[in-house]
Amino acid sequence: MSLLHDLGARAFRLLEPEQAHRLTLKALQAGLGPREGGLRDPALSVRLAGMDLPNCIGLAAGFDKDAETFNPMLAAGFGFVECGTVTPLPQIGNPQPRLFRLQADRAVINRMGFNNGGLESFAQRLGAPRSGIVGANLGANKDSEDRVGDYVAGLTRLWGLCDYFTVNVSSPNTPGLRTLQSRDALEDLAGRLREARDGLKAARDYPVFLKVAPDLSEREVIDIVSVAARFGLNGIIVSNTTVSRPDTLRSSARAETGGLSGAPLMALSTLTLQRFHEANTTDLALIGAGGIGSAADVYAKVRAGACAVQLYTALVYRGPGLVRRLKRELAQRLRADGFASIFEARGAA
Repeated sequence: MSLLHDLGARAFRLLEPEQAHRLTLKALQAGLGPREGGLRDPALSVRLAGMDLPNCIGLAAGFDKDAETFNPMLAAGFGFVECGTVTPLPQIGNPQPRLFRLQADRAVINRMGFNNGGLESFAQRLGAPRSGIVGANLGANKDSEDRVGDYVAGLTRLWGLCDYFTVNVSSPNTPGLRTLQSRDALEDLAGRLREARDGLKAARDYPVFLKVAPDLSEREVIDIVSVAARFGLNGIIVSNTTVSRPDTLRSSARAETGGLSGAPLMALSTLTLQRFHEANTTDLALIGAGGIGSAADVYAKVRAGACAVQLYTALVYRGPGLVRRLKRELAQRLRADGFASIFEARGAA
């Protein structure tokens, strides 16, 4: 069955990227997605910020922007799924074309601009029964006069409807958004989120992560870790897409503006992850993202300090059967090196 799904993924690549994505979502909603089944491997299970994950491989935000397919993607074998990015008000995003495949590089450039149906419809879908760990990736509207208030609004509206939150301050496609990663701006954001969270968690608390860019200096990494720990954030997702362009890119679309994801991001995002691991003297959880396309890539993220990972772009090129292969091969690598679990291997590099 995974072969059939992978062949389907190849056929979808013949379509315009956004059209292919919409059709993929409709197919998943119709029950046509892969179903992993089988036994879980205990070597891959992790406890992430108080959440028990069946495995460490998660689906990154951007695939399921409007919380439409989280259960089918959990059924496909992901250990957790992150929906969004969602903004308080619906917005159409940036003008098309805004999504480009770099097939020769196994990469994608996007300048989507947080296109989504808004917080209310997102909340209604997210309130449906779910079969695993599901998170919400929060963003700010492009024309908002109070972007920090947008994050607080998302946290407040979705509290109790999902298992964790990610505060996305690192998309390069909303002008000025990445300035929220600076120390002063991040202190204001984290402080207001903590105030809102304190007022919400009477019944139950939920983890809150920060998603950062790979294009950070060592000083910025240290500042982000310090602020995140001081204001009670639970972890950091390293990283979002990059605005840099490696000289190795071969595809004709390499000059398009936007965020680059996929294989060319692997080295940069892993280096940034290792810097966060070295700066992290607290119990902040680190989630590795960016460039993952193989079990070796997952293992590299874990050895660089991640206790869990996320991927998306690789599905475009390798199909939904990739998840099952990654888990099988990752477990083999762990055991070959004498590790009984992800946590034993974490930071081994």
